[in-house]
Amino acid sequence: MPSSSSPSGLMLPDTLPLFPLPGALLPRGQIPLNIFEPRYLAMVDAALAGSRLIGMVQPDPGVVDRIGLPQIYRVGCAGRITQFAETGDGRYLIQLTGISRFRIVEELSVITPFRQAQVDFAPYSADRSPGAGENEVDREGMLAALRKFSDANKAPIDWGSIEQAGNEALVNGLSMMSPYGVREKQALLEAETLKDRAEMLIAITEMDLARKDGDEEPRLQ
Repeated sequence: MPSSSSPSGLMLPDTLPLFPLPGALLPRGQIPLNIFEPRYLAMVDAALAGSRLIGMVQPDPGVVDRIGLPQIYRVGCAGRITQFAETGDGRYLIQLTGISRFRIVEELSVITPFRQAQVDFAPYSADRSPGAGENEVDREGMLAALRKFSDANKAPIDWGSIEQAGNEALVNGLSMMSPYGVREKQALLEAETLKDRAEMLIAITEMDLARKDGDEEPRLQ
């Protein structure tokens, strides 16, 4: 039974297949994936036969549950398969576009080779409203932090594309591409508002620059 719908009419299901992978997907962000493990090929097949949605979740580093599966964070983001290609050697090349964050209510006991969970989209209803909170973002603060990162790491930045991006695309895109660890990415994912996420990204960047003092190579992904 569908739990809710997006403004485009896409129904959001109560159950999602889970894809544990470091790196946070955010609403309207896009992530390319090279799928080759049999269990995840089966996951993509199931998604294509249904809602085309996959629940991206991050594994909790260093924590393994009693049956040997990686522990996962309870908040993830549903991505819709918006591009699909099959290679000659049996891999799938897909692109996921972020739709909405969700909270895992319960991981299910299933016979499928991939994990599934009952999920709740209700706490993140604002995710389905493109541009929500854009006017509250400190854009100049974001750009200043990005300039500092670029200068310290000698990392080239496409400033033309940056200037043309809306605040939502800027904040979420930089959060997804940032070189920080799983815990930092999870904090950015779980930030309540776009303004909160921007402020957190600025703070993480400034702390990272202070710690490294510009001595390490850039880690942009």
